Amino acid sequence: MKLQIALDDISMEAAMELLGKVKEYADIAEVGTPFLMEYGMEAVRRIHAGFPGLSVLCDGKIMDAGGYEAELAFRAGADYVTVLAVTDDRTILDVAATAKKYGKKTVADMICVENLKERSRQLEELGVDVIAVHTGVDQQAAGRTPLQDLKELRSAVTCAQIAVAGGIRLDTLDAYLEYEPEIIIVGGGIVHAKDPAGETKKLAEKIRERKR
Repeated sequence: MKLQIALDDISMEAAMELLGKVKEYADIAEVGTPFLMEYGMEAVRRIHAGFPGLSVLCDGKIMDAGGYEAELAFRAGADYVTVLAVTDDRTILDVAATAKKYGKKTVADMICVENLKERSRQLEELGVDVIAVHTGVDQQAAGRTPLQDLKELRSAVTCAQIAVAGGIRLDTLDAYLEYEPEIIIVGGGIVHAKDPAGETKKLAEKIRERKR
């Protein structure tokens, strides 16, 4: 079980400073979509170069030109790249093939997928490594949480890893750990905490305790 920090509404300088404080507790640094839009692949390059002990996820949410866009991320130093599960199967196949070419991993983002069980089985057949439950910011504002989706996926996924994101914080973490996702994604719960390093340490300790 790994802890992934989602960097979204943050400056490059603040992100590098934050990662310097939490690198011993986190496993994956996510270059979130807003962060990627602001700084481009330079964000991936800098984090990859600056923190060799962390894996880097490029949250490009690929929807088209799968092989080309995935290669941009992997060449910049990404270990994971995201593709939207609602896109065409050909795009997902191309992303997965490119990931295998570089020895990296494909993450399918399930945001807005209606039939989670059916699509998750298809994604496994397409060669996806990680299936990510994702309750978006707009959906969270309407009161939705990822818990039910996580429960449904846990019963359907057979070989891919499961990641979960969507407003997870220290005080809600236990509910998610019950379903044993392989990757826990926390964004604002760390980035906007009064003590980000302390909060990350507590999250990591709870996750590691669960693993035992």
